[in-house]
Amino acid sequence: MSLLETTISEIRKELDPAALAAAKDRLRNQAKPPGSLGVMEDISARLAAIKGTLDVRLTHKRIVTCAGDHGVVEEGVSLFPAEVTPQMVLNFAGGGASVNVIAKHAGAEVKAADIGVNYDFDPALPIFHKKVRHGTANFTKEPAMTRNEAIRSIEAGIEIVAELEAESPVDLLGTGDMGIGNTTPSTAVIAAFSGLPVEKLTGRGTGIDDAALANKIAVIQKGLDLHMPDPKDPLDILSKVGGLEIGALAGLVLGAASRGIPVICDGLISTAGALIACELAPAAKNYLFVSHQSVEIGHKYMHDRLGLSPLIDLNFRLGEGTGAAVCMELLDLSTRILADIKTFEEVGVTNID
Repeated sequence: MSLLETTISEIRKELDPAALAAAKDRLRNQAKPPGSLGVMEDISARLAAIKGTLDVRLTHKRIVTCAGDHGVVEEGVSLFPAEVTPQMVLNFAGGGASVNVIAKHAGAEVKAADIGVNYDFDPALPIFHKKVRHGTANFTKEPAMTRNEAIRSIEAGIEIVAELEAESPVDLLGTGDMGIGNTTPSTAVIAAFSGLPVEKLTGRGTGIDDAALANKIAVIQKGLDLHMPDPKDPLDILSKVGGLEIGALAGLVLGAASRGIPVICDGLISTAGALIACELAPAAKNYLFVSHQSVEIGHKYMHDRLGLSPLIDLNFRLGEGTGAAVCMELLDLSTRILADIKTFEEVGVTNID
């Protein structure tokens, strides 16, 4: 079997039922009204079921920011030129980007990954060097990539998880993105899966005006009409209208799930990758948390399709893994809610029935 097929086969179809039941029982009997900490209790129970213990410790947290360029940028869908993508990768490596600052506060390490940047980095640069090709093709004229390249991009993400674990244990993985123009293929992905009108899904990305937004909608529609990606075939969608970093983001989710690692995705682009992963392997959703609700309007429809609710809404629209970094602290806190809040029995409270 291929690496992708093997990875999917290794994802457990069900989380630890005994740990889940024990977690729910403890939460129900803690010295507080049952369910009074809401979503945090749900998070803590799912983490317990993933890890097989009521005392989950998210000590080793990592964020991988996957980068790639997009040929469709030549259609005028972004305010920024493609040259910004490699410049930002260098910024990630130097520790000066938004995600670096937020992740440091959350106790997480950040490492960028070149999946498809149209630039040749110094091999000594401390990033994951996983380039599949120098950017995708312009999908208004030809498929973004070949099917084999789509598979290779996913397998690059799977390989990154393995390499991270070879360095040190990974207790929690966050996914982030970088790629000028990448809200366009991400929107095309959810449009292809959902069949919803493109204009209902398309946002302003870097802040384009009304005329540019109308152009962006037309560009996405043109790509969908030209290639007619199969909504039942995630690899067909990824290869025809997706992005190389989107594929790697899918691979991160699959690789983490196969190793029993909870993974928290970031905004529109990271969630597009998570969507590809969960369409390929529905059981991967058991390990997936979605961090925030982006300002990008298509993001909500990705969450709806996944059947998962974002943890926060702070009007973020940056990417990089910033939302994932913020929510790592919430996941950390949820583990303490489960393990450290005493039960009525432990504190000697009686006559509560």
